[in-house]
Amino acid sequence: MTTTAAEPTAADVFAAARRLAGHATVTPVLRNRILEERVGATVVVKAECLQIGGAFKFRGAYNRLSQLDADERKHGVVAWSSGNHAQGVAAAAQRLGIRATIVMPTDAPAIKVDNTRAMGAQIITYDRHTQDREQIGRDLARERGAIVVPPYDDPHIIAGQGTAALELAAQTRALLNRDLDALLAPCGGGGLISGCALAMSEVSPQTKIYSVEPAACDDTARSLRSGKRESNAPGARTVCDSLMPITPGVLTFAINQQRLAGGLTVTDDDALDAIAFAWRELKIVVEPGGVVALAALLFGGFDCRGQTVGIVLSGGNVDPALYREALGRPMR
Repeated sequence: MTTTAAEPTAADVFAAARRLAGHATVTPVLRNRILEERVGATVVVKAECLQIGGAFKFRGAYNRLSQLDADERKHGVVAWSSGNHAQGVAAAAQRLGIRATIVMPTDAPAIKVDNTRAMGAQIITYDRHTQDREQIGRDLARERGAIVVPPYDDPHIIAGQGTAALELAAQTRALLNRDLDALLAPCGGGGLISGCALAMSEVSPQTKIYSVEPAACDDTARSLRSGKRESNAPGARTVCDSLMPITPGVLTFAINQQRLAGGLTVTDDDALDAIAFAWRELKIVVEPGGVVALAALLFGGFDCRGQTVGIVLSGGNVDPALYREALGRPMR
């Protein structure tokens, strides 16, 4: 597939890293003996659940908003999100003095809604099963003259998200004096995994990149197999609320089709059990959508024996009741 003018490059990821320096958190990498013994591999865990706003989304949001000119900043920004992009945009806007309006589903976890509102954003709610969030957001932006900040299908967003992989590659070399054989990251619309793929194509081209999705919303995995953008079934539901797109993005799929080694899936039970594992063994809080890469190692049948594998835990904004449920499940 040919590269379009709007498609970001690895150079854009490096430029984003320079913009984010001193603003985004350089999140830690973790290793755990029990995890490594269980899967038979060296595993490096990138804890993006400790990023500003509780998820990797701050990276792309700040990269986009920091490039707005003075007039654009005066008119504000509009975004749509089930929660993590909402918080990323709200946090970036708050730091840059920009008014933010976020279109969020009525069933978004309360913690994500509350956190977004606490950072000063205006929230407009919609029904994710009967209304089109993108149309609502674009109509609002048109009325207000505001700038649209999409959750994933934007070159600046993709480039910003890719900085997580730049950090992980450097941290892995510093820790282990070698590169990753494989990198697994969650995939909704594809902004994170496509940005990571761009970054790794430059700094560690031999690393195989895999997207991980909930089985009920596996549009990217199916799209990679068919060679065209596939859609999820209408009304498809998963506990991984942050990974429920209708279809992969145009830009993100163009990148992923060229650069991903494959698409993996996990069940909701896998995600909930991985949350409990992360709490018990890694001592960190992760949400269902943010833990799917770990679930793929533990329960998803991904054979990584003898390899050095990186995984991204992309978010930690979990509903308290759901978290209690996950921790109360029998150990697997």
